[in-house]
Order: sequence, then C-alpha cells, then structure tokens
Amino acid sequence: MSASKDTVEFLIRAKRATYAGKGSETTPSRTASHDLVYREGDMMYYDTYLGGECFAGEEALWKAGVPFWSMNYIGRVLSDDFSGDFLKQALLNVPSDMPYRGPQSFSEGDHTYSCEVTGDFEWFQGKEFICYKNEKIYECVFHGGLIR
Repeated sequence: MSASKDTVEFLIRAKRATYAGKGSETTPSRTASHDLVYREGDMMYYDTYLGGECFAGEEALWKAGVPFWSMNYIGRVLSDDFSGDFLKQALLNVPSDMPYRGPQSFSEGDHTYSCEVTGDFEWFQGKEFICYKNEKIYECVFHGGLIR
C-alpha cells in the first residue's frame, strides 16, 4: 500500500490525537511501555515507546487488521531546558508532505525545533532536534517505511 492522501491524512489525525495531542494511554503492550492507539473505521495507528528522557519506540499503521507501515525512533533529552510541551507543539504541526515527526522548522520563544528527512513514505530516515538559545537540548533519529 502506498501513501495515499487518505492514509497520510489519517496518520496526521492519529498523531495529533495521541502523543502530540496529549491523548490518553491505553493498556501497556509490554512491561513499562507507553502505548497510544487511534482508530477510524478499518484503520488503526499504534504508538508504543519505552523510557522518558532517553526513549525508543515505534509507530505503525494497520488497515483491516494488516500492518502496512512502520517507523522506529530513538531519542534523548540533553538538558534541563528541554520542554516536552514545546516538543508536542512542534509535533502537532506535522506537515502532509513530511508526515513522520514535526515540520522542517518550528520556533516559539527561545526554543527551535528542526527536522530533516530523506526518502519518502515508502522508505525514509530522518532526525530531529531542539535547541534552546542555540544550544542542542534534545535529539531523535527515526526511520521507516512500508512493510509486508
């Protein structure tokens, strides 16, 4: 399944309704995991991650019970100046041409979010980071694509 406009729009709605939108967690799938689920019709989005200041996780999409897309990520907080609320605000601005994490750039006050991606929905890799007063305080790398 390729990245139809409907699939990308579903993914963006799911991201905005779960972690970025401060959605509630569901029953953990593994010991100490944080899990968030979003459903519409026969489509399902699942985000599961471990950790907090240092974390690793996976987002995935299913259609009619069949998984077809996945993204893995790992990141870490580098400073007490990190703001989880700022990260979530950046992630709420995920664009349809780059529906993986946040926008290419987002700023608010002294915080700046940046995201770089190579590839496309079918096969991609990227990195994001947050700077506070021009000092890197957070970093995350991610990769993913279609699965079968």
